[in-house]
Amino acid sequence: MSRRRIGQEALAFGNAGAGRRSTLDDLRDLIDWGPIERRLAVVSSSAKGEPAWPPLALFKAMLLAMSYDLSDVTLVEALDDRASFRRYCGLSTSEATPERTTFVRLRKAGGNSAKGAVTQNSRLALNDR
Repeated sequence: MSRRRIGQEALAFGNAGAGRRSTLDDLRDLIDWGPIERRLAVVSSSAKGEPAWPPLALFKAMLLAMSYDLSDVTLVEALDDRASFRRYCGLSTSEATPERTTFVRLRKAGGNSAKGAVTQNSRLALNDR
């Protein structure tokens, strides 16, 4: 089972965007994502083809889609365009983003039921802080 490694920024000169934080950065840092990531570990990836996207990154993207009322197409466009969305999901600015069909396949694989359970855990994590 192969998974992509995401989040590694390419070498850049200067501090482009350094110090810029958004409410999504604060939210990302507020939630303990470890238990959620463990619950999402059941989402499998194919032994063939391209490496799979990390389930936690896809889950975070689906949370963004729910929060901002985005379709799969507009979610992918927003991930390509918005630095705050990329940081929240753990994607670097220099790497590709998931295609819309990735989210369709995740839902078919049971992502909606996992999303409900994990959303409840996210609320509990926020209440504990």
